[in-house]
Amino acid sequence: MAGHMSAPAAVLAALRSAQAQGRLSAAALANATSWVQSGALPAAAWETLGDLVAREAWAEFEDRFYKGIAFGTGGMRGRTVGRVAAANELDAEGLPVRAALGSACLNDINVLRAAMGLWRQVSATHPHPRVVIAHDVRHFSRHFAELVASAWSQLGGEAYLFAGPRSTPQLSFTVRHLGAQAGVVITASHNPAHDNGFKCCLGHGGQVTPPDDVAIVAEVGKLGPADVAPYLEKDLSRLLVVDGVAEEAYLSRVAGSVLDPETMARHAPKVVYTNLHGTGDVTVVPALRRLGLDPHLVHEQLEHDGRFPTVPSPNPESPAAFALALKLATEIGADLVLATDPDSDRVGVACPQADGTYRLLTGNEVAALLTEFRLSALKDAALIPAAGSPQAVVLKSLVTTPLVAAICARHGVGCVETLVGFKWIARKLEKWSRQLAAGAGADAPNLPLRRRAPLALRHSKFFLLGAEESYGYLADDAVRDKDANATVVMLCEFAAVLRARGRTLLDALDVLHLSHGAYHEDLLNLTFEGAEGAAAIRRIVASWRRTPPKEIAGAKVAKVVDYERDEVLDAEGERMPPEEFILAELADGRRVAVRASGTEPKAKFYAFARAAVLDADDLPAARERARKSALGLRAWLELDARQRAQA
Repeated sequence: MAGHMSAPAAVLAALRSAQAQGRLSAAALANATSWVQSGALPAAAWETLGDLVAREAWAEFEDRFYKGIAFGTGGMRGRTVGRVAAANELDAEGLPVRAALGSACLNDINVLRAAMGLWRQVSATHPHPRVVIAHDVRHFSRHFAELVASAWSQLGGEAYLFAGPRSTPQLSFTVRHLGAQAGVVITASHNPAHDNGFKCCLGHGGQVTPPDDVAIVAEVGKLGPADVAPYLEKDLSRLLVVDGVAEEAYLSRVAGSVLDPETMARHAPKVVYTNLHGTGDVTVVPALRRLGLDPHLVHEQLEHDGRFPTVPSPNPESPAAFALALKLATEIGADLVLATDPDSDRVGVACPQADGTYRLLTGNEVAALLTEFRLSALKDAALIPAAGSPQAVVLKSLVTTPLVAAICARHGVGCVETLVGFKWIARKLEKWSRQLAAGAGADAPNLPLRRRAPLALRHSKFFLLGAEESYGYLADDAVRDKDANATVVMLCEFAAVLRARGRTLLDALDVLHLSHGAYHEDLLNLTFEGAEGAAAIRRIVASWRRTPPKEIAGAKVAKVVDYERDEVLDAEGERMPPEEFILAELADGRRVAVRASGTEPKAKFYAFARAAVLDADDLPAARERARKSALGLRAWLELDARQRAQA
């Protein structure tokens, strides 16, 4: 049956019939027709189409073709393993051997479209551009990376590929280190195992932002299967491998993020670390050992494995991902437990409590702790004045805890909020780097920290820390993406400093809440899969824009800011780019935010609450007051969202 149905005419007839019966949308039919009529699909693609048609897997067809895959806040992500796989997409043991075919999936055709779109944008100003390519451990990651390298070199460019899986922050660093015009990392970050992604940056090392992302998307949109067909067969004869010198440069930079190596070595905490089968071990382990700290590794999760067999999802935000690490931590009495995601740009943290159990910190709590540590340590090192400086700045996303801004204010340093997505933090870093170069010379941005700091304070802004609530942090502008590798090192240094004083990270968090009030934030993720899910997300956001609530959880809405429509200026007086993001401030001081995820099929709802703390005895009760207040907002938001999704 599959063989009989593999002819274009027969496949199209079946698809049209399914659409006429209401089993396939017009958009899915149009996208599938475009691919089928391209005349460029390889033989394996016809086997896939024929098998799915023969099985009448119309829901699967809909999910594979309901849209064309597009760039979001983290680039391009999609399923590379279908919910329903064609027979030739799996081997005899059920493991993926071909990426899921479809305009909405991440597969050879769409990866090449993305690579060629990037090529067209970059080569317009650089005739023979250099690209650096990294990949994580996911299904087809190495294959996709080689496809990109092959196409880039065939098009006339220079393609560097790492020898094995490497992290996203290392890619960002190496693009700048090698003077490349672009970078690509094949990863879906912390997404489930069935996903993969294509994330790109330009020569500054940060993810693409307008107008470049719009231009790249436009170029990708001009490309179809026929355009990429000549590049489906890989030619790696001109491939260049990132050498050991460049690898060592990044490792040294990560290890060099420690401000007090003596305290780090003398009071080294007992640390459990897991890379969750991903790339973190490549840098984290040697960096910590170089600094005199030998982490206890979760050996069951050390092997690079795109199935992520020991966790439901390789997400350090998820408690389930910590199960094995916490088991080991309990056995050895660890001071700190750390987990990084597959491309090692996010890190999760757990700390021991007085009763011997461990508590997972939220991304917001880690952001606040790192802010306090970094500012205090930089002052101790005399890199920023004791009274602070408005030219010394922390960057955080709009949805990261307001406690970060409060800490900055107490230290006398600036705090600039950006849109959601680390690419906006990277954009600020590039702006400040250019200002520094203009004011202090072209070499100034590349000087060591102690020489660069006074120049940055005088001529530009001195970047102290970047943080976002979704477990991403950065303290070195030689990297232009969140860096879990260096964050692990920073957290270990903080734990060592506290250990020298007989204190812990949880003690430090207590001090912050006693000083500033008990903050509590809550994130509600509502997942809507497939074509209908995407429509539901659009309905929710459009409804908020059209008819925002006048009251939320018993509190009047004092102000609504629509970042898509309103002109919003940041703390530097720069206009924030339009973004599908809505923020509501309530009369009682709480606030909520609504946005559609750019990388996952989710609508995201953020709740922010704070409770005053009378004294140390009141701290537990104040935290509970703040928690209940935030959860009240969450409950209201969820009910409201489900109603709007159906409207």
